[in-house]
Amino acid sequence: VVDADGKKIPFRALYGEQKAIVVFVRNFLCYTCKEYVEDLAKVPKSFLEDANVRLIVIGQSSYHHIKPFCSLTGYIHEMYVDPQREIYKTLGMKRGEGNNTPGTSVQSPHVKSNMLLGSIRSMWRAMTGPAFDFQGDPAQQGGTLILGPGNEVHFLHLDKHRLDHAPINTVLQLAGVKTVNFTNKSQIIDI
Repeated sequence: VVDADGKKIPFRALYGEQKAIVVFVRNFLCYTCKEYVEDLAKVPKSFLEDANVRLIVIGQSSYHHIKPFCSLTGYIHEMYVDPQREIYKTLGMKRGEGNNTPGTSVQSPHVKSNMLLGSIRSMWRAMTGPAFDFQGDPAQQGGTLILGPGNEVHFLHLDKHRLDHAPINTVLQLAGVKTVNFTNKSQIIDI
């Protein structure tokens, strides 16, 4: 993988010494990925530190798209890219939409935009960005893993389509991290 400064790091180094939640996104222009990463950004560093877990997002564009995407989403945790999609391929992540194409019946709790509006926003970002490119293969699907330390695989979810993200609180719970309230509503405590 490659970091935001263009430095190559072996994928194994991300989870070799410490448990890591690794989220592979479709591409940095994908509105569903943007909204999912905006929710990942809400995971406090203290929750991760308390559980001794790293939170890592991997995209499939050039490394120079990392900083603008982090700025856009408010994401402050680790982010890398796999520009040749070697890890995506090795892990068996699909290209194209699965049999359950996204429709009204399947809805990720982390995606707030409808398909039309989200697609228009993605296209606008592509056209107005400093480098007019699509920041990765638009047909590539992502996935979520909990790995390490060492060769241990605790969880693997390969997305079937753009709305098939693993719910973030499920992943946090499986990794031993405190869960997060993603709604903007204040919680009511019954006394």
